[in-house]
Amino acid sequence: MVEQSLRADWSRPYRVVQWATGNVGSRAMRRVIEHPGMELVGVWVSNPDKVGRDAGELAEVAPVGIKATNSIDDVIALKPDCVLYMPHVNRVDEVCRLLAAGINIVSTRMEYQNPAGLDPADRAAIEDACRRGNSSIHATGSSPGFISEAVPIVLTSIARRVDKLTISEFADTSSRNSPEMLFGPMMGFGAAPGKMNEAMLHHMKHSFSPSLNLIAEAWGMPFDDVQTRQAQGVARQDVVIPAGVAKAGTVAATKTVVSCLHKGKPLIEFEAIWYISADVDTTDGEEWNFRKSGWRVLVEGDTPLDVTIGYPVSDADYPAFTPNLTAHRPVNCIPYVCAARPGFVTTLDLPQVIARLA
Repeated sequence: MVEQSLRADWSRPYRVVQWATGNVGSRAMRRVIEHPGMELVGVWVSNPDKVGRDAGELAEVAPVGIKATNSIDDVIALKPDCVLYMPHVNRVDEVCRLLAAGINIVSTRMEYQNPAGLDPADRAAIEDACRRGNSSIHATGSSPGFISEAVPIVLTSIARRVDKLTISEFADTSSRNSPEMLFGPMMGFGAAPGKMNEAMLHHMKHSFSPSLNLIAEAWGMPFDDVQTRQAQGVARQDVVIPAGVAKAGTVAATKTVVSCLHKGKPLIEFEAIWYISADVDTTDGEEWNFRKSGWRVLVEGDTPLDVTIGYPVSDADYPAFTPNLTAHRPVNCIPYVCAARPGFVTTLDLPQVIARLA
């Protein structure tokens, strides 16, 4: 239940530390630096080569006089209101140290979006740290997060019966010059077709089903099973992109579906169509709808809705634009998480998140 006291208090700046400065973290830090109601007071980095560098340099803005550290003790000594926790590797021990020190956390780590999906021992340790520090932790992002929680809450607020919710995500990644991401084990482009991408199936199931179950539980319709399936799009000709080449006959598109069942029937499905080429033969024999990057949300029930969200940016601007999708909502959530009761704070616990823009 949303607490009525969860209101942004702009009487003083929120003191923020950025934890990790990867693609998303550096963008989030830049937005904190620019934010009219926030003050960047520190930055933690995992790369030894970044230690001692100015936060402004890492965020690609003018120097701000704050040097990067890789010491959690340095971060705790700053006594920030909040840490934006965005590392590539999640460490429960350091999360607990921050929370026990009285520091709130807003994270992009998917593990924390629904505490019910955590290992029970980890959940208990984090809840204990929150009690000791009178602190809160919340996780969000674009997908999962915004599209799997915030948008469905709004769309189904005018319904009295939902038969099925389908979220389709489309990602044309052909302009991304990220060879490891695109041709590595997660995306698997350029690989021989046939063998299912177990890394992606595991990632999709364990990243999205806890987030989607928040909505289903709020409806009073929790999942009784979660199933995954995948199909591949096989390139009809060589696909040449900035990140490399996918030869004809190799994987150039994937469709991964997480199907969440209630009483044996699909209640919510998340479908991800990620591709570097739409000129493919599909292994499921279906003709895929290769939309431009964005989302489609289909609500079936007594108040059906069909909503499409696209990104009106050029191919040249797309790689620089995409970090905003994940970085901005956590920044906008900081005031509400700082005002929350101790413990885990999910999207269901938050009021409507309003961005302060000026």
